[in-house]
Amino acid sequence: MSQQPPPSHARRNASLLLLLAYIGVVAAMTLSPTPLDQGFESAIDKFLGVLHRNGVPEWFGYNKLEFTANILMFVPLGFLLGLALPARIWWVAVLVSPALSVAIELTQAGLLTARFATMSDVFANTIGGLIGTLLAIILRAIVNARDEKVIARALWQAQHQTALPVRSR
Repeated sequence: MSQQPPPSHARRNASLLLLLAYIGVVAAMTLSPTPLDQGFESAIDKFLGVLHRNGVPEWFGYNKLEFTANILMFVPLGFLLGLALPARIWWVAVLVSPALSVAIELTQAGLLTARFATMSDVFANTIGGLIGTLLAIILRAIVNARDEKVIARALWQAQHQTALPVRSR
């Protein structure tokens, strides 16, 4: 009987590397002394104008755009955590998203006078983290189901392989 090969840690290692890079980008974006949108008000207004001309309702203004951006910003956090963590503790990713968001907002409130800490940011970031975690769980389930089928087929083929007759010349 052959011994099973050791598990691959490629997914975990790649996820951790991307996660560290992602957290660095988020830290730079959220903990800079000035808000990212400062000085870009006219560009944001033009962007919203394009959205409105292309079917996005007028009620979708700056506040909704910012809320949506905060959701999208934390989707990768949940996704990468969901891939990096062992399957048995995937739920930790659900706790990390709001914890990181609260830490960012408290830092903004306490140390960055030009930044505004809001509960709506925490809420949006948490939603994004949950969406990302859910996507990672779904992806892992799909990959695991595929892997089980591939392994089952390989085992079946190994058990039912018949010796091919050798042709003589």
